[in-house]
Amino acid sequence: MTELLEKIKTETEKRIGKIKYSFGFINHISTVDLETLYATLGSDKKGLSEEEVEERQEKHGKNEIAHERSHSWYRMMYTNLVNPFVILLVVLGLVSFFTDDIRATIVVGVMIVVSVLMRFIQEFRSSKAAERLKSMVNNTATVTRQIEGVSQKIEIPFKELVIGDLVHLSAGDMVPADVRLIQSKDLFISQSVLTGESLPVEKYAFNGPAPVQAITGNNKTNGNHNNQMLENSNLCFMGTNVVSGSGVALVAATGSNTYFGSMSKGITGRRNLTSFDIGVNKVTFLLIRFILIMVPIIFLINGFAKHDWRDAFLFAIAVAVGLTPEMLPMVVTANLARGALAMSKKKVIVKRLNAIQNFGAINILCTDKTGTLTQDKIILEKHINVFGETSEDVLKFAFLNSYHQTGLKNLLDRAVLEHTELHHQLNIAEDYRMVDEIPFDFIRRRMTVVVEKEHNQNLFICKGAVEEILNICAGVEIEKDHTESLTDGLRKLAIEQMNKQNEDGFRVVAVAYKRMPPIDRPYSVQDEQELILAGFITFLDPPKESAGPAIQALKNHGVAIKVLTGDNDVVTRKICKEVGLDARHIITGNEIDDLNDKDLGQLAERTVVFAKLNPMQKARIIQVLRELKNTVGYLGDGINDAAALRAADVGVSVDTAADIAKESADIIMLEKSLLVLEEGILRGREVFGNIMKYIKMTTSSNFGNVFSVLIASIFLPFLPMLPVQLLVQNLLYDFSQLSIPWDRMDEDFIRRPRKWDARGIARFMIFIGPISSVFDITTFFLMWYFYKANSNAHQFLFQSGWFIEGLLTQTLIVHIIRTKKVPFIKSIASLPVLVLTGVIMAAGIAIPFTPLGHSISLVGLPGSYFIFLIATLLGYCVLTQVIKGWYIRKFHSWL
Repeated sequence: MTELLEKIKTETEKRIGKIKYSFGFINHISTVDLETLYATLGSDKKGLSEEEVEERQEKHGKNEIAHERSHSWYRMMYTNLVNPFVILLVVLGLVSFFTDDIRATIVVGVMIVVSVLMRFIQEFRSSKAAERLKSMVNNTATVTRQIEGVSQKIEIPFKELVIGDLVHLSAGDMVPADVRLIQSKDLFISQSVLTGESLPVEKYAFNGPAPVQAITGNNKTNGNHNNQMLENSNLCFMGTNVVSGSGVALVAATGSNTYFGSMSKGITGRRNLTSFDIGVNKVTFLLIRFILIMVPIIFLINGFAKHDWRDAFLFAIAVAVGLTPEMLPMVVTANLARGALAMSKKKVIVKRLNAIQNFGAINILCTDKTGTLTQDKIILEKHINVFGETSEDVLKFAFLNSYHQTGLKNLLDRAVLEHTELHHQLNIAEDYRMVDEIPFDFIRRRMTVVVEKEHNQNLFICKGAVEEILNICAGVEIEKDHTESLTDGLRKLAIEQMNKQNEDGFRVVAVAYKRMPPIDRPYSVQDEQELILAGFITFLDPPKESAGPAIQALKNHGVAIKVLTGDNDVVTRKICKEVGLDARHIITGNEIDDLNDKDLGQLAERTVVFAKLNPMQKARIIQVLRELKNTVGYLGDGINDAAALRAADVGVSVDTAADIAKESADIIMLEKSLLVLEEGILRGREVFGNIMKYIKMTTSSNFGNVFSVLIASIFLPFLPMLPVQLLVQNLLYDFSQLSIPWDRMDEDFIRRPRKWDARGIARFMIFIGPISSVFDITTFFLMWYFYKANSNAHQFLFQSGWFIEGLLTQTLIVHIIRTKKVPFIKSIASLPVLVLTGVIMAAGIAIPFTPLGHSISLVGLPGSYFIFLIATLLGYCVLTQVIKGWYIRKFHSWL
């Protein structure tokens, strides 16, 4: 046998650095006897030596998982520079430079610097804040190792663990790797971060094949075949937590080869495009196509009409710059950054700015159950007899049992002991003396305490799994001080009561007792017989009080809630019904495995609750919902939520979540609440609305300008505006829109989800843009016929007249487009918008009278011009408002 073990150990040493995470290997580790286990993992009961540790770290690295690296500042700068609009401006700036138009080059350069720098600053600040939030605590593990030949217990960082290390686990520890238990005492592990199951499971060591996993009380386990490995009773997994008890284990897998690590590898790398990314891309290329079509037309018309191809080319370049919404990245970033700042005051940290707009577009919010809909805390919900009636005796016996047990108390015991009033009512310290106990074990699935109240009588109290308690009972307490024999009928009644409570989502524990005279020997398992069944105590992770109102508020704002949980369907149905979700038809993970994406998508749209899901099934449901043109958010905090968080348009986690969940999320909440999410969604809609204001203002204004330029270029013997004048006008207009992120949105806009609609933007541009051209053309006729600016000698007067009128109508449209209501009367812009647009309009009027204006060939205008200008602006407002009303009635939309 010894030779065989040595051979196994030698072979293991050859391949231990190549072990990959697999169900087969881990399941094999869980079934071998301890001697074979030590040999397979190349370990020793005295611990690994320093040389062995170094060798194994060289072979398969540190005990670290794959995770995303934050972008460096120069990578962020590069990302901002390769924006399509920035590239277009750079090209136009270079063309201006090589054609010796230095003034145009300077203006374009200012646009590029302002746009890129502002976006970079906002993203860099956001990234640094997220890094501070994501910084991990330096977790340590207690291991036995041979230090200079002496076996010692030492604490080491998680990352220093290697396969074969002997690890000591105790209450409060995080399991540092995938391990096989070799010793345990009352060890309960919370696996909720992996499975979604809120109740802890018992883990125990044994030498040989695993018996069926046992849990205190009655528990319906997760039936998903993909989670069967997690139910192995002698295996503990990286990232899970020790709730109570202690244990010693051997490390079987580390780093990316753990169950946790295998999930981490699957969710790092490039993300799918979100609805925000897709929407921005569509708008971007719509505008670029428009530029590529209109600019050559303007160039050719001016070239043939004026016979000065150089000026025509420079003018076409200026028009291209004017048509380029170069401030779009900056306005988008400023909007998102302001939203992030506002959300930080609501205890929400935004890791990825784009996620804020996605928040506003969400029409389906998927969430896990534990801690979101529930309090993530086990409470004692009922104490009842076999008839389902409340029984104070049951609570009293359960309290005495939990109070006097000497082992580490699990979550159920703690829930019982929260009834502190019984401590005083029963006068436990004086009236009840601890005599003996029979500890819990996984074979009996019950535990007993013996207390003395009267000198000649002991109270023998036992609680545990219902089936096990019934097997040792001979009677049933019908009412206080009245018992009957446990007949088949009463046994059936007790089982029916247990099933009823299970169907309502409760975890059920039976309580039994008997009174007996003192004995001169220690109590044993043989004494656990002829008991009287007192009744049942039931436990639940109850719903949050805020969950129901928050779900209703989200529904009122057009957001459908879907629950995706790894927990069992019985518990899930109970919770969902209590918070107002339709849980009549729950789909489990096993039911969706054989469905194609089309069928799953149809099922997912009409189903509210999914249970017994593994991580990949959660992510798949989200993906098929997105393919059906939904914008999907996901709220989760466990390791098992990481893939779903990454698959969603916006992933939301909490600061107490598993590190991999926080890393996968776009937004991290300091408080796990659907009410906070509702505020985030409304903020996202405000951000989206302000972004759409800029896009629609810019596209419609630019389209109107191009339309005016085309008409003017046909009949004018000179350029309607010099290239540098057009660039300065465009720069001023861009600055007038910098205050849009600080504008408010009308309440009716944020009532429902908002999505990108490139066709709607094109339609808006075509219908609204030419309105300004009507008044541009009126200005042309005024300058041509009334002020006689109809020759090359007077072209500067003509250009100055259009410079002012064009800038003022462009700036005024900010107030008209920002709301579907009547501007200045029924909807007033925020103070920053009013101030900045007012300043820009005043600057536009003043510039032709200043040296700056003279340097770009602008001249002062007569006073009568400004009377006409006022009439033009009033007419422009009235006509735009009339067409706005028609547009809203026709297309049922505005922004």
